[in-house]
Amino acid sequence: MTVRLTTDKDTGVAVVTLDRPERLNSIDLAMAAELTAAWREFRFDQSVRSVVVTGAGERAFCTGLDRDAEVPQPGSPYMVDEPLTMTGPKANDLWKPVIAAVNGMACGGAFYLLGEAEFIVADEHATFFDPHTTYGMVSACESIYMAQRMPFGEVARMALMGTAERISAGRAYEVGLVSEVTAPGEALQAAVRCAEVIASYPTEAVQGTVRAVWAAKEAARAQALTHAPHLIALGNLPADRQAELFTARRAGGYRVR
Repeated sequence: MTVRLTTDKDTGVAVVTLDRPERLNSIDLAMAAELTAAWREFRFDQSVRSVVVTGAGERAFCTGLDRDAEVPQPGSPYMVDEPLTMTGPKANDLWKPVIAAVNGMACGGAFYLLGEAEFIVADEHATFFDPHTTYGMVSACESIYMAQRMPFGEVARMALMGTAERISAGRAYEVGLVSEVTAPGEALQAAVRCAEVIASYPTEAVQGTVRAVWAAKEAARAQALTHAPHLIALGNLPADRQAELFTARRAGGYRVR
């Protein structure tokens, strides 16, 4: 299993841990399926009233789709098989509150999870970036998710600067992506504290509030996502060329702002 689930029946809080620290918690096809199953299971588990999602280890929350995952694509610019589209709670019709606790790097496909959380808590060493353009890929869904959480200029800069820049937890807090910055190693604890408070409130009121907040931006997000498949199909380099760029990457060489 690549996703670890723990539930405290007394508090009503479940913790979802991406558990591939040796791969920086990147999402392979097995993990994608396990995440989908977890969110759908929580829909029916009345003992779970709020959820925290985090990553194992200190180096990364999640670094997106595993580079070794093989995802065959249909031969059409209007259809893209994207295994990450069903990895988030809202995509699986879960309207219980979800809080993300970010440790280390969060980049690329991690934004499918961060984009569908109610809010984000990060430790002070967390960083956020979008590597797509560096490796010849269109940042479509990821940028759309982040455009729901950050000012336009910040989203555009992050997507276009690729691996050359990383947003610090402090900057992420300043622009509204992160709601709280904690001392190193304390993000999960802080997120669980919030989840316990929320879980203690009447369930119907909480879930109705979650649904109302998302209703404010759901239509715009859904409309934007309909453009993603053909933008990705038309703009992405062939997989072998992407792999060449990824293999040629250098350690370091980025700025944290």
